[in-house]
Amino acid sequence: MKSAVENLTPTRVKLTVDVTADELKPSIEKAYTTIGSQVQIPGFRKGKVPAKLIEQRFGRAAVIQEAVNEALPELYTNAIVENDVKVLGQPEVDITEFPLEDGAGLSFTAEVDIRPEITLPAFDTLEVEVEPIEVSDADIDERIAELRERFGTLESVERKAKKGDFVTIDLSATIDGNEIDAVSGVSYEIGSGTMLDGLDEALTGLKAGEETTFTSPLAGGEHEGENAECTVKVESVKVRELPELDDEFAQLASSFDTIDELKADLRAEVERTKRFEQGVQARDKVLEVLLEHLDIPVPESIVTEEVTNHLEGENRLDDDEHRAEVTESTRQQVATQLLLDEIVEKHEIQVGQDELIEYLIMSAQQYGMDPNTFAQALDAQGQVPAIMGEVARRKALATVLESATVKDTAGNVVDLNAAVDTGDDEDEAQAADGENATPVASEDADADAADKPAKKAAAKKTTTKKAASKKTATKKAAAPAEAADAAPAEAAEKPAKKAAAKKTAAKKTATKTAAKKTAAKKTAKKAVDGE
Repeated sequence: MKSAVENLTPTRVKLTVDVTADELKPSIEKAYTTIGSQVQIPGFRKGKVPAKLIEQRFGRAAVIQEAVNEALPELYTNAIVENDVKVLGQPEVDITEFPLEDGAGLSFTAEVDIRPEITLPAFDTLEVEVEPIEVSDADIDERIAELRERFGTLESVERKAKKGDFVTIDLSATIDGNEIDAVSGVSYEIGSGTMLDGLDEALTGLKAGEETTFTSPLAGGEHEGENAECTVKVESVKVRELPELDDEFAQLASSFDTIDELKADLRAEVERTKRFEQGVQARDKVLEVLLEHLDIPVPESIVTEEVTNHLEGENRLDDDEHRAEVTESTRQQVATQLLLDEIVEKHEIQVGQDELIEYLIMSAQQYGMDPNTFAQALDAQGQVPAIMGEVARRKALATVLESATVKDTAGNVVDLNAAVDTGDDEDEAQAADGENATPVASEDADADAADKPAKKAAAKKTTTKKAASKKTATKKAAAPAEAADAAPAEAAEKPAKKAAAKKTAAKKTATKTAAKKTAAKKTAKKAVDGE
């Protein structure tokens, strides 16, 4: 077999392949056997039909077509290997010589997108600037306030409801006199804005036992966007009573005996969080610098396909403005992937089994799935190689980060090594950054939310939930009043939640290197994975 490659553009090549009759002969013989096993001819058993009879019955063209179909994938693969072509996507194949005559060979061309050539800079020449770490009293006060709210109690009051109060309400919505939806006994914090538009204003000034009506567009269901006549009745009004900030509170909310010990722990926690945020910022800046200094050509066909799939999923194919935005972000992310793949190859980065397993476990947790079930689903869909590629890219970015110089705005060199202490703080880094997603990530509304027109998806996390995610030594038991009252803040979120946006395995889970050779490497890895 002879093959040659012609560069059409920096991201596309044309392969020309010529195969002799002798090289194609085994495939032709196999084609006769394949066709013979699929047909029934009187006087012959399946698989025992003579080649000449098959050719008489079905024609030589049918045999050659079967032979070419069988041989083409291997021939194409051999040509890729022979010419060291790093292909992306599927080829466009054109057969230029079809071997209908005895002794004739096969010739074909294949156009395919390829990874462009990228000349990597020396990573130790890279320098980026990040914000310095500053832990203020306000940061500590914010954490303390979250804890106090978490362990606060709800007390009934006999007065008009106002912003910040927790009310238990009955709510119904009608259109043209027909009830669309209704809920009762729902706990809601006035001012949170997590339900219907206009609800906060309607509730303000009402006492227990009073009701009012207001008009609001529905947030889901078949009547989504239509104005409905909403009736809300207040069953009770409660105010959150916060515990005193003293040693007794420290013992209630944490494992510490004094409030000073609790504050010191919170300060250390805030510093750790900000160090991880600093690492995430350094990661993003390093990647940004690389992309700015490297002119990476991107295969337009891949960008177009990704953008089209994204817009089809959103049913926004005709939105030219949105198409331009998605195209730009897709081109940027494809360039990022090409860059990291080049680093993986040049630095011979490998993915260990431990790293793959950890990635799968963290991803399964994000989707609320059993890790084994999640892994089996990925394997069934043939996604494991793609996942390994994603883990390798994360390691590639960590390699760059550990070599680059990172300084804060005051000119001080940032020691990423300082972020490594107990090794179990990836969650803090995750909390610090969750922006990166795959080019075609889209958001799916929860089915239940769509069926609840009188409810609005919660757009914010409540302080109750935030407190639960902290790494301080605070206790995780729910406050007594919140347990009794079905956690008002959580109940306010229950009426309508949105499913999390899909993430192509791409950028929102933490992994560690299997062999952590140096503390700097561990830090760089955590900063990269803190998405």
